[in-house]
Amino acid sequence: MTDIENVLDRARFKDDGLLPAIIQAEGTGEVLMLGYMDREALRRTLTEGRVTYWSRSRQEYWRKGDTSGHVQYVRAAALDCDGDTLLVTVEQVGAACHTGDRTCFDADRLDVVVGPFDSPPARSGSQFDSPAARSGSQFDSPAARSGSQA
Repeated sequence: MTDIENVLDRARFKDDGLLPAIIQAEGTGEVLMLGYMDREALRRTLTEGRVTYWSRSRQEYWRKGDTSGHVQYVRAAALDCDGDTLLVTVEQVGAACHTGDRTCFDADRLDVVVGPFDSPPARSGSQFDSPAARSGSQFDSPAARSGSQA
């Protein structure tokens, strides 16, 4: 069995044959989008260096950027502890969202009640020790608004 076949066998696809894939920006760790992959899309993503998804609406494969030019180059990938969700770190070229927004989570930010910040961060220098974390949102920092790394 090849290494890639081993990975594909470890992935726990849902009853519909799909695996949720969280797409994260290299360097900043910002969540860009959520997509879905079947076994073949995961194989292509892991072996071709570009992210491939299964389109649930069109029922076909789509490689991010082929029509829009907003390419996602794979930099790393990991299955979660249960093997039922994939995290793909990418170099994003252009907008990640099909609407033209930088991320798929930019357009509809929700008002939330922010929990207390009286507990110390899990470890010094972690993502939880940033000004954005202390303010309650990654969107509140100047770096997040400008798209640069803090």
